Amino acid sequence: MSDNKRKILEMLAQNKITADDAYRLLNAIDGGEGRRENSSKGATAVKDKAKYLRVTVLPGPESDRSGKCDRVNIRVPMSLIRAGIKFTSLIPSEARDKINLALHEKGIDIDERNMKPEDIEELIGALGDLEIDVVGKNGETVKVFVE
Repeated sequence: MSDNKRKILEMLAQNKITADDAYRLLNAIDGGEGRRENSSKGATAVKDKAKYLRVTVLPGPESDRSGKCDRVNIRVPMSLIRAGIKFTSLIPSEARDKINLALHEKGIDIDERNMKPEDIEELIGALGDLEIDVVGKNGETVKVFVE
């Protein structure tokens, strides 16, 4: 076991980081070591494909102690998102036109008829850089990220 992995596990044991944070850090280390091995063999490093969109909501310390708290842990497979985008081709043209008009009125100029599979993969690839962390006034945390 590498020193970095051991440090992450120690921080987790000391409650300095959450299990989700430890999981993400360990994955980052594994990915980095794999890329270093590949580059040392002359192979080009390829960014791993995003597999899941994650949303977590953790209670603040006060809510957690009182036991009156909700926890949310959602993991949506990216393959489900890809399939949903592909299913838009089944939308009747009348409804599609209404949807595009409503989006245009909101300032969103997207016409899914013009989207190619490469565009979908580029969009999903861009989600790989998405990370949203929100801390509420009572200490609850909301995280949205791709792994």
